Amino acid sequence: MNGPNDVLKMALSHMEKTISPVTLSAWFDDTEVVSLTGDQITLRASGQFKKEIIESRFIGPLSEAISQILGGNIQIRIIVGDELPADNTLIGLSFDDEYTFEHFIVGSSNKFAHAAAIAVANNPAENYNPLFIYGQSGLGKTHLLHAIGNVIHQNHPNFRIIYVKGEDFTNELVTALQEGEVPAFRGKYRMADLLLIDDVQFIAGKERTQEEFFHTFNALYESGKQIVLTSDRPPKEMNTLEDRMKTRFEWGLLADIQPPDLETRLAIIASKALKLGFELPRDIMYQIAENLQSNVRQLEGTVKKIKAKHELNGEPITTAMVENVIEEVKSINPGLNPTPDMILKTVAIFYSMPVDQILANKRSKDTVRPRQMAMYLIRKLTNYSLPEIGKVFNRDHTTVMHACNKIEDERKINPETDDIIRTLIENIQNL
Repeated sequence: MNGPNDVLKMALSHMEKTISPVTLSAWFDDTEVVSLTGDQITLRASGQFKKEIIESRFIGPLSEAISQILGGNIQIRIIVGDELPADNTLIGLSFDDEYTFEHFIVGSSNKFAHAAAIAVANNPAENYNPLFIYGQSGLGKTHLLHAIGNVIHQNHPNFRIIYVKGEDFTNELVTALQEGEVPAFRGKYRMADLLLIDDVQFIAGKERTQEEFFHTFNALYESGKQIVLTSDRPPKEMNTLEDRMKTRFEWGLLADIQPPDLETRLAIIASKALKLGFELPRDIMYQIAENLQSNVRQLEGTVKKIKAKHELNGEPITTAMVENVIEEVKSINPGLNPTPDMILKTVAIFYSMPVDQILANKRSKDTVRPRQMAMYLIRKLTNYSLPEIGKVFNRDHTTVMHACNKIEDERKINPETDDIIRTLIENIQNL
């Protein structure tokens, strides 16, 4: 099934069991599908007389056939001539001038994902389907997703494009189940020409959501429609995702985005300042780049705030002023640049244990595990060296190294350990 008109062809073929092909050809040969959204399909008849005949003689069996094909009760609307249906080509996708390939700063950390996204945008469903982009929060995955949508909408204005976050897909399905609107839910997603799913990791572990998405994925893939997914991790690391979904996510191309290196961070800062109409001294750009290393949104937010304080409050752009701005930006979402203290508190809450007990010299089984986990997460989420982490726990660096290696080795073979780490990191980043 390659598009809405294929639905009509299949329905007419089904109707040939009870109505002669000659009769159907007489009334439907120049009838076309102009839109299919939710639980409604809109057909265009060549004239008023044909419209009246179709409505009076064929609407019943046609509705039954289409409903069988798409699932559920599909309503049919027939228009004539130049009458236009509502515009349903874009669903959930906001075209922002910021979300373009031209405004995406390319560096060694994202070069491959950027090139893959451009290839998909220029030739949808030809080479890389699905395209699966993964990386930590704030590195540009959503930017690339929207950039793809921008280009495809410009090149293919009639494409039906759907953008949705993984969590919203789940919530929408729950609502459809509660209200008996599952057929409309299926019709909406399975007739897309381009499906963009942001943060698809949120469907993992949700059995009914995965079931629906599995069939939606198959319907689109088999119809030659482009699918683009983003996630905070590769499919193989989604331990609660069904194997059949992992396999499908890996059918196309996997592209990761890493935190930007120093040169890329400097380029992002300079570009953002230029867009805002001012320049930053070189030493100030280095100050920002060296203090904010893992999140593009924080870099851009810092530049915006510096400009606002400079122009609205008349503050000179000094290292002291910039230092204050950086701390303010970090405080908005401190979990993106966590301190050892924040990590320790999060681990302590998870294991229902006071921080002091984790830091104590006790070597009981109850305390060793949280302590090793805290060491591992500080090593993973901060720039602290092994000796620096050792000082936090009043232990030497070899103890820290042993703890990190132990957790990392266990993570590779024990899905439960990996899930705990994912949960802890998510809790930390949401502080």
